[in-house]
Amino acid sequence: MTFLQILILALVQGFCELLPVSSSAHVIVAEKLMGLQPTAPAMTLLLVALHTGTMFAVIAYFWREWRSTYFSSLQAFRRNTAQIILATVATGIVALALLELIPRLLGVDRASFEIEQLFGDPRLIACALAAAGLLILTSGLRTRSRSGRPDFGAKAAISIGAVQGLCLPFRGFSRSGATISAGLFLGIARQKAEQFSFALAVVLTPAVIAKELKRFLTAGAHAGYDSSTLLQLAWPSAVGMALSFVAGLLALRWLSSWLERGRWHYFGFYCLAASVAVLTVLH
Repeated sequence: MTFLQILILALVQGFCELLPVSSSAHVIVAEKLMGLQPTAPAMTLLLVALHTGTMFAVIAYFWREWRSTYFSSLQAFRRNTAQIILATVATGIVALALLELIPRLLGVDRASFEIEQLFGDPRLIACALAAAGLLILTSGLRTRSRSGRPDFGAKAAISIGAVQGLCLPFRGFSRSGATISAGLFLGIARQKAEQFSFALAVVLTPAVIAKELKRFLTAGAHAGYDSSTLLQLAWPSAVGMALSFVAGLLALRWLSSWLERGRWHYFGFYCLAASVAVLTVLH
């Protein structure tokens, strides 16, 4: 893997992971265009590093706001922690239900089914991008002139968490796009919806990283990797993590600016155009 390929993937992942445009769909297209194998161990380890870089970008970007809101007092900390827990539990319930339902709908054995089998279908990716685009577009236009309330309760947290659970099995259905849009539909202030969406991301991302890392270690064991091979794979991942961190910070600034200025719906137009591009490139 060349430095240029690492740079492109880090920029694509760093920007698209945090913008509401689905990083997975864009990464798949980038990998296909560059002739890379998404299931290769080196790619899996790089993906782990890129996710780690964007997670730290989220923490660095939102830390001041979270400190003044989520950690402003013991009462605020308890309330916000309870909301995050409720939302995460709702995410888990919905995601696990989908993992049981999807194999039955497809008529395949649940034990041998891997959700990643869905990821290669460009039609499904395009449909997910289009659905996310319509959701973002509708929520953006509907709430364009509203200020929204600065706080919300348990029901709203559970609703946002459930929407996040719907996104997990489908590449192309932007997690940040869906959860922020859900918050806007519920009448939550734009900044508050954004803060909560990315707080959920920080809780969710370690589980995603652990899953990808487990896949890498399993593949490495089968391939008989030694310490020197692991070291060769580690340096591009470290470079990618640093680049995705920087790209993530820039993406968050862009996202916050457009969200606060009422330009959220523009991301919806992009997702609709991207769905057509995915079908053109991958189908």
